[in-house]
Amino acid sequence: MEAGMVRRGLHIMLAAGGTGGHMIPAQALAMELIRRGHKPALVTDGRGMRFAPLFEGVTIFEVASGRSQGGLWGRLKALGEIVRGIFAATRLFRRFRPAAVVGFGGYPSLPAGVAAFCTGTPLCLHEQNAVFGRTNRLLARVARLIALSFEDTRRVPAGRRTVVTGNPVRSEIRALRDRPYPEFSADSLMRILVIGGSQGARILSDVVPAAISTLPRALLDRLQITQQCREEDLDRVRDRYAELGVAAQVMTFIDDLPARLEWTHLVIARAGASTVSELAAAGRPAVLVPLAHATDDHQSANAAEMAAVGGAWVMRESEFTPAALA
Repeated sequence: MEAGMVRRGLHIMLAAGGTGGHMIPAQALAMELIRRGHKPALVTDGRGMRFAPLFEGVTIFEVASGRSQGGLWGRLKALGEIVRGIFAATRLFRRFRPAAVVGFGGYPSLPAGVAAFCTGTPLCLHEQNAVFGRTNRLLARVARLIALSFEDTRRVPAGRRTVVTGNPVRSEIRALRDRPYPEFSADSLMRILVIGGSQGARILSDVVPAAISTLPRALLDRLQITQQCREEDLDRVRDRYAELGVAAQVMTFIDDLPARLEWTHLVIARAGASTVSELAAAGRPAVLVPLAHATDDHQSANAAEMAAVGGAWVMRESEFTPAALA
């Protein structure tokens, strides 16, 4: 495959961090580029490789990157990894000569962004969140264009060329807009989808089953729950629903989210950019619990955007208790 790509050349190189908030929009754009006859490729790090099955038909290149944490030694180690990633990405771009690089943020996109500058490759940045991210702020000065998901995105560097495009959403999710909301009545099934984000969310594993346990038996018998959680929480969450006699599927990753979302009545989730965008596109109501320690508190800003148009109820982590949720 790579040999063929060398002969024909790569049209567009995508660069994205290793979480779903960055990778899912990159995947949506990659699929659209393929549909239009282009040949996208992806640059990411080891964490991003978890999403490789979603990038069917896309060549993926893994480069080193690092996140500053753990004091002086941690910062130095991260810097070394970033420099190593810059050299690797620069060699990659000189070899394949992409027409453009599109960065989706997250620290793994930094080496690719710097390499684009070093090789004279046009760089476009996309910001998924309602607060402009740190990596994108570092690269904004050398980007030719910055695409935003929200008109009132905060902390966008002044004087840069911007365009509001929204957040790329998978075609399977977009298709749900034209389908009716699942039938719901006083005695019908109620399907609840719990999404902890690509990294899972322990607070959802703790609070949601506890809240469900307070409901009357008649309502428990009507529930169908799909919950995504961390690997270490899998057994206890699954066992708790079994004890309650609630129909539940518990998993670490939901690989058929569009199909499950189609039949969902209510979503309980974090407020990452991809989650908020896909819920809005699908027209599914949600209870959003923003990650309290998210960088620049961007999840609270994302949740506020959805709540402002009546699409969600927002509960801070400090407010998110079994009693409050029930």
